[in-house]
Amino acid sequence: MNIGFISLGCNKNLVDTEIMIGLSKQNGYNIVDDESQADVIVVNTCAFIEDAKSEAIGEILRAAQYKSGRLKKLIVTGCLAQRYSEEILTELPEVDAVVGVGRFEDIVNIIKSDEKLFTDKREALYPEYAPRVLATPPYTAYLKIAEGCDNRCTYCAIPMIRGRLRSREVSDIVAEAKRLADGGVREINVVAQDTTRYGTDIYGEPRLNRLLTELEKVDNLKWIRVFYTYPEMISDELLEIINKSKKIASYFDIPIQHISDPILKKMNRKSNSEQIYKLIEKIKTSVEDPVLRTSLIVGFPGETSADFEELCDFVRFAEFDRLGVFRYSREEGTPAYKLPDQVNEDVKAMREGTVMQIQKEISKRKLAEKVGITFEVLKEGNTGSKCVGRTMGDAPEIDGRVIFSAARKIENGEFVNVKITGSKSYDLIGEMNDEPAK
Repeated sequence: MNIGFISLGCNKNLVDTEIMIGLSKQNGYNIVDDESQADVIVVNTCAFIEDAKSEAIGEILRAAQYKSGRLKKLIVTGCLAQRYSEEILTELPEVDAVVGVGRFEDIVNIIKSDEKLFTDKREALYPEYAPRVLATPPYTAYLKIAEGCDNRCTYCAIPMIRGRLRSREVSDIVAEAKRLADGGVREINVVAQDTTRYGTDIYGEPRLNRLLTELEKVDNLKWIRVFYTYPEMISDELLEIINKSKKIASYFDIPIQHISDPILKKMNRKSNSEQIYKLIEKIKTSVEDPVLRTSLIVGFPGETSADFEELCDFVRFAEFDRLGVFRYSREEGTPAYKLPDQVNEDVKAMREGTVMQIQKEISKRKLAEKVGITFEVLKEGNTGSKCVGRTMGDAPEIDGRVIFSAARKIENGEFVNVKITGSKSYDLIGEMNDEPAK
């Protein structure tokens, strides 16, 4: 039997897909990329915001078209399946089974079953020995250290969908990292809904620092990058560990969301503007060449013009290397859904465009400052006659690229030194050379 997988949404969701692929292969199923040749298609969905839900429904309907051919069964898994199981079965009769976030490890039995609904909540965490087939290039992988979230931000549906924070044991995570490194992975990206609160549920205190110290000892790993570090939990010890490490990227992915204190309070965020400003200054003064990334929300209920101008001023001050903006998405079941003073969609769009224009100029200037510097670059592909890669400060899929020329053939996954000779708004241009990297 041929099984096809479509994975949507975040990298944490991708890890779930990779385990489902591994379980399917382990049980003798053939995994196919050509969906027209699939007997079963599994769509692993996202439901974080309205755009993600629309994309998921579109992919489900697109996959359903293959039922006119070989396809016998269409299975929907993930966050959309957990959150809207009854609606999917009612409004999308093409779907044969709906599988919630707690049941993805039962995918093999579900493929064989005639039942339609598998959304009962389970709070299991996948073990390091779970069969996993990487959907990423073989030299890079995501390492999910926890599931769920206890932060209860008022705009976010994730706790409703994924449940409370559940951390994996340090030893279990390190064992998986070793197995990935033994299989050729050179870059690990550490992910969870909130990595800085990792371990508080099972150890009684945050253990990200301890985990990073152990991961740094794993042979053959070259780059370790941490995502989703919440501002109020970034300690001086964490900054010191990152600054001293040769493996851990000085990459700070900090979901700040806003800077106006009234908005932060309505969001139920744990930091205030003063703390955030001080954190940005501390990172820049205590860590060598840090890369700062954040995500912001515009158009949150009650966001005034003054709140928005304060946000723009903050973006200019912080000078983030990477920045993403979301328009507030009104999600059923969240506390913010009922808040008064909902912001007009046109205003949200205008504010998003304004922030991104400010950020574009910042990014363009900061990248221009890198001209003349030599960086170590991980080669990932080609565009025409040029090679394409990333520096340690560029996360896979979401950040900029280094487009460079090389005098010899370079394999994907190879690390080379590249001298930067030019820049664009978001990408760097360079030439491979033998100079030592910065």
